[in-house]
Amino acid sequence: MATTSVALTDDTQQLIDSFTDYLWLEQGRSENTIAAYRRDLVQFAQYVTQQQWQLLTLRKDEVVNYIAHLYDRKIGARSAARKLSCLRKFYQFLLVTQQISHDPCANVDSPKQPKSLPKILSEADVDALLDAPNTEDNIECRDKAMLELLYASGLRVTELVSLTMEQINLNHGVVRVTGKGDKERLVPMGELASEWISYYIKYARPNIAKQQTSVLFLSNRSQQMTRQTFWHRIKYYALKAGVTADLSPHTLRHAFATHLVNHGADLRVVQSLLGHSDLSTTQIYTHVAKERLQQVHAKHHPRA
Repeated sequence: MATTSVALTDDTQQLIDSFTDYLWLEQGRSENTIAAYRRDLVQFAQYVTQQQWQLLTLRKDEVVNYIAHLYDRKIGARSAARKLSCLRKFYQFLLVTQQISHDPCANVDSPKQPKSLPKILSEADVDALLDAPNTEDNIECRDKAMLELLYASGLRVTELVSLTMEQINLNHGVVRVTGKGDKERLVPMGELASEWISYYIKYARPNIAKQQTSVLFLSNRSQQMTRQTFWHRIKYYALKAGVTADLSPHTLRHAFATHLVNHGADLRVVQSLLGHSDLSTTQIYTHVAKERLQQVHAKHHPRA
């Protein structure tokens, strides 16, 4: 059932605008997050309009109907749960601002999530990936520094590409990161990453910079790189290094966390380094490590 051609009223657009303004002003959400919320809300509002319902008087059974509609469109449980989470926040906002008297999402069950573990690169694959750039080339030297920092610190790709010169402290070997919700954290870079960033800043960055800017990792146009551009660079180096494992935008972040846990790091330390607000989010890496141990045992133990 298509909803993309349905026009929204000015009042509906105003409700969505007010909510996204709140996400930016009050909660400090990123542009990417706000854009995702807006897409989900517009899609939902179009469906509500098509069904001749009203956003401000919606009932629980109508929200459930919408979730069922998503399943009919073959949208997975994870995506449906994300869309429901968006609706919960939207209606909580309307409730707090006294635009509605009840929350239609309050007792709607979240779609059950399939249990899945993040895809992890082996330490050998990580070494091959990090050794792939030709550091005599200015752009590839930049990429080498970025890859080393990404694996050494477990940064999100968005956090990495938005770094400024002021956020790097090479003397102390730490990077000051602004993460989700504008929360700051200090993350150690490690010796190798610090050395490559220092080398990049001294020898490669001046040749890339065409203008004065505080952006650390510059694009060809002396601007901040997009996360999509950097992700294309990672795939390029994976192909160059012969790394055939499945990759995702968080591959090196997952590898950073899993390899730490594999080598005995405390889970709360890993939580702090990753910038997770909830330890339960970090606990998935104990399952990854356990699965890896089971694979090693099955492969090498004579009675496995």
